[in-house]
Amino acid sequence: MAGKSTTPGLFGQKHSSRDYSKAECWGKNQFNSSFPASLVAYMYSKGMMPVYIKTNQQNEIIHTSIKSKDLLGIDPLSEDAYYNYEAGFAPYEKFYQGEREKIDLVMMNNTTNELLSGLEVKLTALPDNTTKKLPETEWGTEIVMRPPTICFLACSICTNYETLEGKERLRKMLRNVPQINHWEEIDEVLPHYTQILNSILAISKDMCDKQKPLIIQPIWKTEGSKMRLKNECLDVFVWSNLSIIQMCCTEDTENLRRLNRFHRTIIWLYKMLLDFVTYDTFDYKRIIRLQSYNLANDKAFALPGTKSHIFLRGNEIVTPRISKYEIKNIILGGGQDLLSPERRFDAVLVNSPDIFD
Repeated sequence: MAGKSTTPGLFGQKHSSRDYSKAECWGKNQFNSSFPASLVAYMYSKGMMPVYIKTNQQNEIIHTSIKSKDLLGIDPLSEDAYYNYEAGFAPYEKFYQGEREKIDLVMMNNTTNELLSGLEVKLTALPDNTTKKLPETEWGTEIVMRPPTICFLACSICTNYETLEGKERLRKMLRNVPQINHWEEIDEVLPHYTQILNSILAISKDMCDKQKPLIIQPIWKTEGSKMRLKNECLDVFVWSNLSIIQMCCTEDTENLRRLNRFHRTIIWLYKMLLDFVTYDTFDYKRIIRLQSYNLANDKAFALPGTKSHIFLRGNEIVTPRISKYEIKNIILGGGQDLLSPERRFDAVLVNSPDIFD
């Protein structure tokens, strides 16, 4: 093919913080964020828009589309597009104290160095273990949310209430909760959880028209429990900051007797916003450390496929728009030979049926 790349690379990424000619840039942790960025760019080149999961004025989940230019803040194929991975995002850093958190993808203008967007990236398999035996129309993916993502979620909300008037507006919505003196004590917080949740939902309604993308979630679809890609296997979903709140609202909270990770995430978010209107910043790591509520802090929460399906269901789950035969248009110059996948013995066995003949 004329013009075929002979140097390992990824579609559309003319300028990047990763040098794809080096094998270390094809490790699992790097590939899981760099491949999705090129998938977005490739879909853009084909005139396709990612599915945008957002909320309406009633805090209900709706699907729309989002232009890649609006998602990334720049034409993904532009000479000015710089893909900066695992980087700090200065527009959020003024809102929290302590060590700078790195976000998965920061899009920059290569000429002006302007920071255009900060996005988390979650490459997920469809189906997951909880849905692989269900009908294909009911498949879902596991989505694991890290504590830093909740920090970024809080920061994205703070950007909407930065002015004195904005802070007062936010403060009024947070006042629905009685004063809590010991936030680390379950017995003090639990009785007020419904009011905490209602305050967060009121904020979500208030900024419905100003929600912004925060998570890029590409899916790769297999043949059920088999480690083989479906012919139509790739698509991209984008979650707005407000839709992430709805991930934590899939359970009945009446007669609540204990806090789980979803409840805790809402409490974390509330406390971050409360500290923001009180002190102008919040100590995100201190909040997470002290308000653990006897739950491990390795992750904020994990949404199983049985629950994520409610958010993802639609044509793109049943028939993703990018086929496995197009992957060679995204991974270029023999880049696939530099991949270093995890060695899973069970996967090797499943894909080697001839050894049992």
